[in-house]
Amino acid sequence: MSQSADRPAPAPAPSTDPAPVSATAPEPAPPHRPHHQVLIVGGGTAGITVAARLRRAGLRDVALLEPAETHWYQPLWTLVGGGQAPLRAALRPEAEVIPPGVRWLRERATAVDPVARTVTTAAGRVVSYEWLVLAPGLSLDWDGVPGLAAAVGHDGVSSNYRADLAPYTWELIRRMRRGTAVFSMPSGPVKCGGAPQKIAYLAADHWRKRGVLGDIRVILALPEPSLFKVPVFARALEGAARRYGIEVRLRTELTGLDGPERAAALTDHATGRTETVRYDLLHAVPPQRAPQWVADGPLADPASPYGYVSADPHTLRHPDFPTVFALGDVANLPTSKTGAAIRKQAPVVVANLLAGLRGRPAAARYDGYTSCPLVTARHKMVLAEFDYDLRPAPSFPFLDTTRERTDMWFLKRYGLPQLYFQGMLKGRA
Repeated sequence: MSQSADRPAPAPAPSTDPAPVSATAPEPAPPHRPHHQVLIVGGGTAGITVAARLRRAGLRDVALLEPAETHWYQPLWTLVGGGQAPLRAALRPEAEVIPPGVRWLRERATAVDPVARTVTTAAGRVVSYEWLVLAPGLSLDWDGVPGLAAAVGHDGVSSNYRADLAPYTWELIRRMRRGTAVFSMPSGPVKCGGAPQKIAYLAADHWRKRGVLGDIRVILALPEPSLFKVPVFARALEGAARRYGIEVRLRTELTGLDGPERAAALTDHATGRTETVRYDLLHAVPPQRAPQWVADGPLADPASPYGYVSADPHTLRHPDFPTVFALGDVANLPTSKTGAAIRKQAPVVVANLLAGLRGRPAAARYDGYTSCPLVTARHKMVLAEFDYDLRPAPSFPFLDTTRERTDMWFLKRYGLPQLYFQGMLKGRA
């Protein structure tokens, strides 16, 4: 995750009496039914950031639907798995990050009815809204690779995509002296698309420093046709892979796993051939998709096989339901799913929602900015920033962030977590 921005000037407090946006306003909520002017589904990066910005803009009736009691800064999980950060640095109690004045509904959403403007929870409660912001994140499909769910967490199989497993990743890396290490990435949109290969570089760098890299075969299996879709950053990663002697297999992914036998099936989609590789360490990233209730609901994009929500790529408004916005990992946008993308999306959602409250058109636009901090060594990182058109969009134009830099590593390890907790989650950055 990457984010850097100046603190915005506080927006003028809007009227809390929304102007109608359509001729079909919802029926008044029954007296027993909770009702909110703005309901945000999801208390992760996107949900908290939007809630904080709405409160800073003066909205009083904002509710947040989120069952978890722990809030994670997930970009640190890669560094935890690489032995460069403690897990405790990545968490905060959810109650501490929810902005003052926001009503916390500690329940899980299970359905949405955008016509009636209601969300149903797992407890059977129906909450009505005037405006809805969808930010529930995505779901990790551990069953999407046969054998992975049963194997992960023991016998040499780990994943930095689960907080409780990131320390196990480091344990496996630290103990390994010889053998075969496999690092995989699934097809389809995943959050932090650079993370599946970052841990391979961190592991190889550790083994190189310990003098055992020559005894370890490192395989990096990626379903994409290149290491990175922006050529200038792909070249930097190719250099890192060569330095470590990593066996890069493009258009290839993990399609099966036999945990007891420590055997991984790697399928080359270019040739259709599948090879069984015996491993001593396997870092696997599960396929990812929208939560099932989203994928099965009326807001899902029919063009997305993963069930992500339809959203105008620039205004982030649902094309069929003008009182609904989507951002973050759940939105079906043609850009990488990162916290840095959310940092740019959140102000657009808030500005366009406030415009709707005032009866004005959605004028704020998101250009697809995203960022992948690509850690390539213990104290080296390439900061890949780009937009919808895959054009580099550097936040530090006076620095060459297309090459490996130590200062960028320190930014990721120490600067960005502070910017996240003290800036983004407070609506300031």
